[in-house]
Amino acid sequence: MITSSTKPYLTRAIWEWCGDNGLTPLLQIQVTGTQARVPTEFVKEGQIVLNISASATRNLILGNLDVQFNARFGGVSRDIYVPWNAVLGIYARETGEGMLFPPEGEDVQTSEPELLPESSSVPEAPKSGKQKKPKLTVIK
Repeated sequence: MITSSTKPYLTRAIWEWCGDNGLTPLLQIQVTGTQARVPTEFVKEGQIVLNISASATRNLILGNLDVQFNARFGGVSRDIYVPWNAVLGIYARETGEGMLFPPEGEDVQTSEPELLPESSSVPEAPKSGKQKKPKLTVIK
């Protein structure tokens, strides 16, 4: 039996939870080796973290095949496209709570998404000025 990925459903749930609680949902994306279309000038070490809050995006679609929206980067409006295989996780900026997803290609039956506890170290969204390199801690 072929089933659809749980990634879009879990991402939508955490996105909604963030909105309901006044938190900022951040989407961590693997850009290198994927079909993701994001502003490459903000990509660091092959990844980017995007703020996908309702106030930061226009026309956000968390569909079953991909994530699409329009956002401003450095004052310039950009169309963003991210296939689900490029999504590494979603979490709240303020608390770090969220979920990491197993890398694509792993056996779905043996790989479970990981919940991030409140104390997890997760990367922050890009801010203006000098910033620290993001770190992601995988908890097993």
